[in-house]
Amino acid sequence: MHLPSHGRYNYVPIPLRPAYEWPEGKRLAVFFCSNIELFAYRAGLGVDPSGLDRPQSQVNFAWRDYGNRVGIWHYFDLLEEFGLPGAHNVNAAVLEACPDIALRIRGRGDEFVGHGRTNAERQDGLWEDDEARLIAEATETIARLAGSRPEGWLGPGLAESRVTPDLLKEAGYRYVMDWPLDDQPIWMRTRAGPILSVPYPTELNDLPALLSRHATGRQFAEMIIDQFDEMRAQSRKYPLVFSVALHPFIIGQPHRLRAFRGALRHIMAHRDELWLTTPGDIARYCAALPPGTIPGS
Repeated sequence: MHLPSHGRYNYVPIPLRPAYEWPEGKRLAVFFCSNIELFAYRAGLGVDPSGLDRPQSQVNFAWRDYGNRVGIWHYFDLLEEFGLPGAHNVNAAVLEACPDIALRIRGRGDEFVGHGRTNAERQDGLWEDDEARLIAEATETIARLAGSRPEGWLGPGLAESRVTPDLLKEAGYRYVMDWPLDDQPIWMRTRAGPILSVPYPTELNDLPALLSRHATGRQFAEMIIDQFDEMRAQSRKYPLVFSVALHPFIIGQPHRLRAFRGALRHIMAHRDELWLTTPGDIARYCAALPPGTIPGS
C-alpha cells in the first residue's frame, strides 16, 4: 500500500538524532508567541466566543477586536513584567489598522512573524499565483510597518496549500511554524531549498484549548506548567523547544490573564536554566549548526 505523502521530511526518531545544545549550554528553549489578528466585519472567517461555527456578527467581531484594543496591551505589560522577549504572528491588516501595536512591538525589539493578510481568509484554497500574491502583499506591508522583513511565517488558521512551503522559501522566508510534528526544529524540503520547521503548539494554544475543548483559564495554566515541567525533565536527554501560542482576545481577558501570570511565575523560577528566545533566533541558531546536526540538513 502506498499512502499519499508530502515528501517534505524523513522519519528520524528523536533518540537517533545528533546531540547538540542551545546557547550557553542550555537544554530548553522557551518562547511565547501571540497572534495579533484583524477580521472582516460580518464577512469572511473568524472564531466565535462560543467555540461553535456561528455566523459573523457584531458580537464575535467586537469580542475579537477586544484583543487589539485591550488584550494585547495587557500582554505587552506582562512580557515586560517578567522581562521576556516576544514574538508576534501579525496579520498585515492589523498593523495598518492599529499602528500603535506595530510601534509597541518595534519599541520592545520583539519579532514580527508573517501571519497572512487577515484571519478572515485562508490560503489553502487559493490558486498558486493567488497564494504567492497573498504572501507577497503580507510581506511587503509587514516589512514597511515593522522596519524589516519577517523571517518566519504562520498561516492564518495554520492553513497551507500543497505548495505553501515552496512559495515561502521562494519569497525569502527562513522558517515556518505550520507543522506541529516535533519538539525540535527540523529542516523541510522545498523546490527552492530547505526551510526550517520551528515547533509551534496546536495543543498548548489558548484558542483550541479554551474554545474548542472548553478548558478554563486555570486549567490552561495547569497545562502550561505540566508541559513545562515534563519538557524540562526530558531536556536532560534532548535539546527541546517549549512554546506557547496565545491570542490577545482570549488570554488578554483579565480572568485568564491572572492564571497565565501564575504559570509564567512558575516558569521564570527556572529562568537561569532556560534559553528565553524567539522563533527567529532559534532558526538563526539552527542554520549555523554543522550540517547533519538538525534532521534534514
